[in-house]
Amino acid sequence: MGRAFEYRKERKMKRWSSMAKAFTRIGREITIAVKEGGPDPNYNPRLRMAVQNAKGANMPKSTVESVIKKATAKDSESYTEIVYEGYAPHGVAVLVETATDNTNRTVANIRHAFSKYGGSLGTSGSLEFVFTRKGIFKIKQEGINLEELELELIDFGLDEIKQDEDAIQLYCPFTDFGSLQKALEERNIEVESAELVRLPNHTKELSDDEVEEVIKLIEKLEEDDDVLNVFHNMEE
Repeated sequence: MGRAFEYRKERKMKRWSSMAKAFTRIGREITIAVKEGGPDPNYNPRLRMAVQNAKGANMPKSTVESVIKKATAKDSESYTEIVYEGYAPHGVAVLVETATDNTNRTVANIRHAFSKYGGSLGTSGSLEFVFTRKGIFKIKQEGINLEELELELIDFGLDEIKQDEDAIQLYCPFTDFGSLQKALEERNIEVESAELVRLPNHTKELSDDEVEEVIKLIEKLEEDDDVLNVFHNMEE
């Protein structure tokens, strides 16, 4: 498979093992969702998504409820969402989604990571053309007829279905995320996870050595507690 494959596998296992960090990030997503749309998941699509992902990460229900309750308090922490854009080594485009209570700290950390690992931080909006924002729902396969499902959901924003051995993934434009989420709920289709992603419109193929250089930067960015997601256009 090559050294790059093993390096990616090791990185993934390391990320999965960091449960505390995952809980911290999900907690921030829940807090932002509550402050944005209220504490009731029935009327807050973003909160429903965060709660679904908390369940998928095995975050205890009591912890989720505690975070929601805390977020409704007047003196609770507030987070600012900022997307940083830049280039990793070898011209790989990188988008970094953050949620922070200290923007000066966050931008300093992000800039340091890019600089240390051979990249450069760009200006806001400079990489919008490289990525398309999409919603992805992961659902279980049991009892699902893909042709019927596609016909039912196409009017609610579904634009692509992908299937693997473990699950079915439904893709939709960012603007149709809430509509498709509601359609799935009305049909009692269990969603294992839901997320908003930034998919590259084109990718760059690198050598194993070049891939390792880029991954070192991505790892460093993902270690930061203020970072929610890192997207890139390197060929996986």
